[in-house]
Amino acid sequence: MFKRSGLPVVVACFALFCGFPANAQEFPSKPIEIIVGFAPGGGTDMAARSIADVASKYLGQPVVVTNKPGATGIIGAQYVYNAKPDGYTLLVAGGSETVAVPHYKKLAFDPINDFDPLMRIMVERVGFYVLADSPWKSMNDLIAEGKKNPGKLTSGISGIGGLHHATVQVTEKKTGMAVTLIPYKGGAETLAALAGGHVNFAIASPNEAYALVQAGRVRCLALSALERSPTEPNAPTLKELGYDVYIDNQKGLVLPKGVPPAIKQKLADAFKKAYDDPQFKATAEKLKLEISYLNSEDFHKALKAMYEQIGESVKPDAPKAP
Repeated sequence: MFKRSGLPVVVACFALFCGFPANAQEFPSKPIEIIVGFAPGGGTDMAARSIADVASKYLGQPVVVTNKPGATGIIGAQYVYNAKPDGYTLLVAGGSETVAVPHYKKLAFDPINDFDPLMRIMVERVGFYVLADSPWKSMNDLIAEGKKNPGKLTSGISGIGGLHHATVQVTEKKTGMAVTLIPYKGGAETLAALAGGHVNFAIASPNEAYALVQAGRVRCLALSALERSPTEPNAPTLKELGYDVYIDNQKGLVLPKGVPPAIKQKLADAFKKAYDDPQFKATAEKLKLEISYLNSEDFHKALKAMYEQIGESVKPDAPKAP
């Protein structure tokens, strides 16, 4: 028979041992929220909504997408970092808030190690877009203008300190051009500014710009990817043009650190089923999302590699073009 003084400890241990599997079995018992740190209409938002609509049928609960734009994705990331690690709050990460912003300002969290990657959903190429009637017919034309008249060209980007900011900064260093940056809250706003003639060129993804390209309003001069985009097959990469620039915008799901392994596995299984679902594939094709799955471990490695690459490129002492 247990002594009275030791009973609470024994009961607590028993509850802890038995409660975890029960909680994992019952999960989820309420709606799951996916946080997007950017405005509606951009690539991050598209990726989140496309997979959320399908994942709900594999989780048995609604999967709700909430936009918390601001500070180049950091407001949304901070929200998820502070969230209870119970599996009910996820973040779409892998872009600005994860691999770029930390090189420009100090954050309250480590974007690589303070979240648990769940899976990568897609890769967004990063493109240089101009109006269809722009006088710059090629990327080399744009670079020549940026070298001839430093600071005269204006570039629309999704937030200061973000991945698009890093793309322009790295390109400036590798080509010798110089431009003036005009920040917006997301890809949709950036492209609207370009279409309205408020900036000379915009940094955006092919899926974000697809409708404007098809309407004949804008065109892509080049991409910062390693290979051409199936959506923009005629746009060369900067590497093809001889410039050592490589930046891709990854989009995937991450969790706050500390979510129980069994719950994390349930989420991983459900979202992988959603990723493989014909409904998601059809939506991704319609929206021109370049889906590219990586599991938790490989997604973490890919994030770390891009983080380190951007960090090396944006350092003040990084090599510059003559």
